[in-house]
Parts: sequence; C-alpha cells; structure tokens
Amino acid sequence: MASQEIEALGSALARLPGLGPRSARRAVLWLVKRRETALPQLLQALSAVQETLVECSTCGNVDTRNPCGICADPRRDQRQICVVEDVADLWALDRAKLFTGLYHVLGGRLSALEGVRPEDLAIGTLLDRVAEGGIDEVVLAMNATLEGQTTAHYIAERLENSPVRVTQLAHGLPVGGELDYLDEGTLAQALRARRPMS
Repeated sequence: MASQEIEALGSALARLPGLGPRSARRAVLWLVKRRETALPQLLQALSAVQETLVECSTCGNVDTRNPCGICADPRRDQRQICVVEDVADLWALDRAKLFTGLYHVLGGRLSALEGVRPEDLAIGTLLDRVAEGGIDEVVLAMNATLEGQTTAHYIAERLENSPVRVTQLAHGLPVGGELDYLDEGTLAQALRARRPMS
C-alpha cells in the first residue's frame, strides 16, 4: 500500500481524460522513480500555467496571455473566423496548420436535452465580431453530431442578413476509409455532398 499522499496523486491523475486508475498508477511510479528530475519540472510547469492561464477575451481560446497568440498574430487572415465548439477543437484545427484565419470558441453546443440554450454559448460575441466589420467568411466547424449541426444551422440563420459568406466543413468519407466499415450516417452525408469529377 502506498501512502495517503501518493494515493491522492494517483487519484488526481486518474481523473484526467485518457488515464484510468492503472495508467495513473504507472504515471505515479514513473514520477516517483524520477523524483529528482521529472517531479520538479512537472511541478514548475503546473505552477506556471496555474498562475498565468487566462481565457482570450476575443475568441475564447485558453492561453497564458490575452489576447491569445492566435488573435495577436498579425500574419493571420483577419477576414476569416472559424467557429468551433470548444478549445480542444481549436487546438486540433490549428495544429493541422491548414486554416490561417482567426477562431471563435462557443464553449459548447446547443442541446435541448442538456438545457444548453443560445444565450449559454458565445454566439452573441461572435455576432458582435461579425457586426464590427472586416469579416468576409465565417467557417462553421461544428462536430458532425445532431447537436453540432443544430448549432451550425442556428448560427447560419443568425448570420443570414450579414454581408459574410457562411461555410461549413465538409463531412463524408475519411481518407483511406473503406465503405464496408463506415456507419450509415457517414455514408449518407458522403452521398449528399457528392460533387462532379473533373
């Protein structure tokens, strides 16, 4: 049996996404074996993030400065905004380095079952950003779920009278995907989004 403090560390790590009790125990053992080097570095990094972490007042990203590094980057295309459900989606898209514009984090998606209404999300601040002008395109990068698509349609309706082009990420067959292994929803979306071959 480990001490109460070591057990508490294991329990704290087990609450992290992707780590269960066994993975957390392995992480604790790794940290204990390298307590002279790894533990101080981890503590310092956690402390630094805790002291400096802020939410960007422009887009809702999480960073150690406000505005965040993306909003403050003059090389970004200021005329495009990609709307995402949460920060994890923003980080995934930006890591791909395929979108060079700005982002807007909603903080969730509309859900009647969970009681999430438009006023619970950062839709109003998105509309304000568009109303300020200078935006040519709003890319709706919602997840391909019922709630995600409902959120995308709601935002598209709210932007209907704005002088911006509203686009949505394509959905359908993944690269390398075999038809036999795909679900009916993915196949249906791929068929609806078909385009002529050139």
